[in-house]
Amino acid sequence: MTRAVHVTEPILDEPTRRLCAAIASGERTDTRLAVVAPGEYGKSALLEHLEAGCTRGDVPVTRFDQARGKPVTGPVLVLVDDAHALGEEALAELLGMSDDERVGLVVAARPRPRPDGLNAVLGRLSSQIVLRPVDRAQIEAHLAEVIGAGAARQLAGFVHAQTGGVPGLVYRMAAGLDPRRLDGERPEPPEPTLAELRHELDQTEPDTVRLLIATDAGAGRDLDLLCGLLDRDPDGVTAMLETARATGLIGPDGAPLPVVSTALRSLVPGERQAATRQRLAELQMERGAPVLELVRPWLGSGIGGAGIARAFEAAAEEALPADPALAARLFDAAVTAGTPATAVGARRAEAVALSGDLDTALRLADDVIASAEATDRADGARVAATALAHRGRLERSAELLRWSGTAQSRAFATVVLIAIGRLTDASQLAEASDGDEPPTLLSGALSSMARGVLESVTGSPTSALSTLVSSAEMLEPVGSTVLLPDSPASLAAVLALHGGEPGIAEPLLDRAVAARVGGQTLVARHRLLLAWIAMVRGDTALAAERLAAAGRDPGRRDWLFAVALEVGIARRNSDLGALRRTWGQACEAVIRHPVDLFTFLPFGEFAVAAARLGDQGRLAPHMAQAHELLDALGNPPLWSTPLHWTGLHAAIVGERPGEAEQHVAALRANAAHGAYHATMSAAAACWLKVLRGDVDANEVESAARGLRDAGARWDGARLAGQAAIRTSDRTAMLALLDCARTLQGSAARWQAGDVDGTSGTAQLSERELQVARLVVEGLTYKQVGARLFISAKTVEHHVARMRQRLGAGSRGELLSQLRSLLGTS
Repeated sequence: MTRAVHVTEPILDEPTRRLCAAIASGERTDTRLAVVAPGEYGKSALLEHLEAGCTRGDVPVTRFDQARGKPVTGPVLVLVDDAHALGEEALAELLGMSDDERVGLVVAARPRPRPDGLNAVLGRLSSQIVLRPVDRAQIEAHLAEVIGAGAARQLAGFVHAQTGGVPGLVYRMAAGLDPRRLDGERPEPPEPTLAELRHELDQTEPDTVRLLIATDAGAGRDLDLLCGLLDRDPDGVTAMLETARATGLIGPDGAPLPVVSTALRSLVPGERQAATRQRLAELQMERGAPVLELVRPWLGSGIGGAGIARAFEAAAEEALPADPALAARLFDAAVTAGTPATAVGARRAEAVALSGDLDTALRLADDVIASAEATDRADGARVAATALAHRGRLERSAELLRWSGTAQSRAFATVVLIAIGRLTDASQLAEASDGDEPPTLLSGALSSMARGVLESVTGSPTSALSTLVSSAEMLEPVGSTVLLPDSPASLAAVLALHGGEPGIAEPLLDRAVAARVGGQTLVARHRLLLAWIAMVRGDTALAAERLAAAGRDPGRRDWLFAVALEVGIARRNSDLGALRRTWGQACEAVIRHPVDLFTFLPFGEFAVAAARLGDQGRLAPHMAQAHELLDALGNPPLWSTPLHWTGLHAAIVGERPGEAEQHVAALRANAAHGAYHATMSAAAACWLKVLRGDVDANEVESAARGLRDAGARWDGARLAGQAAIRTSDRTAMLALLDCARTLQGSAARWQAGDVDGTSGTAQLSERELQVARLVVEGLTYKQVGARLFISAKTVEHHVARMRQRLGAGSRGELLSQLRSLLGTS
């Protein structure tokens, strides 16, 4: 090897620096030092430093190659570099020098090779200097001397990462760095440094280069793998590793340091590198060992071939459970390397889908279905059906799932067929034998899911919910790796919301989010249903927070729920402006997503909002489809009761009393099917009586609290509030208002101090402060009244009284004083 280029002032620790100073000053006359370290660790620089110091201190010093064959005439310090490379004759002469007390010796050598003659010489030496890698701070200090302090701060971390702190490599990079190229550019190892390293590698023993190529390709310190690759026994490979480590070019993990790796890859022909990687992968696959960590660095390298393609495919299968996005990239690489796209089409599509890209997954799966050569068309159909389900296209999804015919597909098909009202087909499919399916957690969870959804329309709602909850819990440990049209957790949550059991749904959804059931594809679905639970309870702030957490780019089904949440939150906040702004998206959503059993919640919310905005006709066809679907399923009470409840409110808001009576009658017919249905029936009848001015405070309070217990706290508060503003009995009014506030949650209480008005100090009552807060926020009198359960006329009276108390000469002056009072801008 050629000698590395070094600076004359090496980076030394303090004890070594003091020792060198003592030698150079002549204080140490019995010097017998060994400097054993890998290449590039600064041995030559240390000897140059000693030589220069001794020269300045008039201490006789010479190099071994200059002293050979000459008699010793007096005390002298002999410096020996690269002693590991000396021949037997030279080592014998050096051993003889060590016997002369007049001769001081500093012998520098690599750990390998270690001939017997060198061992004999080292055995005569009394102490050793240890050279270590330098740290980031030392690198920065050195760089500051070479390229300036500012550039040194920017590049010290980069140089440390590239060199591992090996001093010689640090010096090389420092000499080649150009600080003028830092602006906006990612630093790269300088070309002069790479050229020097390529030259050294070219002079290195071929076996060492082979080993460097293998470790750079990912073999690391796997002795069995290296033995197979290098065709050596373990002792031979161990010796090669020790020799390679002695060069100073490899890191603790056995692989070349990054700057060395860059030089190696530009020196070694690409075909040779590809052949090495391919052989490594073949060896790993032959012994059934993992290949992911070996193959991952190959992404983007452009290497190909049948063996490489098989390795990418195996690595993709390994990555799929934990990282579908990485698996998708590896499948892509396998196809690029030569694997036929049809051979991995379904798994590739599934990986893409699990990573959240359903559009690409649908395209890939469709290619598989269309190819007669594809071996996994059934799985391709399942993936395509799943993507279509997320788009709301359940008719086509059901067709593909039935064609697929796998056990998973049959379970999914049962759920989808029920969702579109094809009960007979679903029942027949559910009866099909799954005896050929192993009794895994997945198969058990999916069969329970299908059974639970079927029970929801043909049997007991309680039993159906219990079955779905069990299915969801069974799927949690394995659910993150399964592509699902919908999860048991979200189906159970929809059932629970329809049956007045949000308390069951919420923890189930929380666990599904934590376990990432369904992968990235179902994250938004679970979060949106959590937001829906908060909304129906009246906690619009939490609902908005959960809606935001669901993300801004949901799939079509998720978008339907997201828009419905925005509409529902605006309606519950009496924010007519926000409702109008969102309505355009709502109209688009209902056009793009057909009605199915699992979308009754958003369509019901849209129906009430449409009535509020006078646009009932737009939702009428969709609500008619919903009722036709219920008829096809036999009008199961679990699913029909919530739809009639929202239909009742749409009719009330739209001032259609005849239609409202029809919904009340339908709810009354369901009342015998369970406590929840009886509660909703009683509340509906009570609501109509209140609207007619027939207010029985006890009846209203009982109905309102029943709604709260059924998970509809906001509806309960609204019923009590509406009754309070329609009764002429003051005692009843106060009791109902108290009930409404209790159900809504503790009303915000604002404390106000004195207000300096034109008529002097004034104090507002608590109710006036509540009104003031909402008026300042920009709500109309009607919106304020709806929020506080009082009439718009009463709001107007409160505003007039505040204006009089504060001595405001105009509405603008009143608003200004109220803002000052409330501390708002």
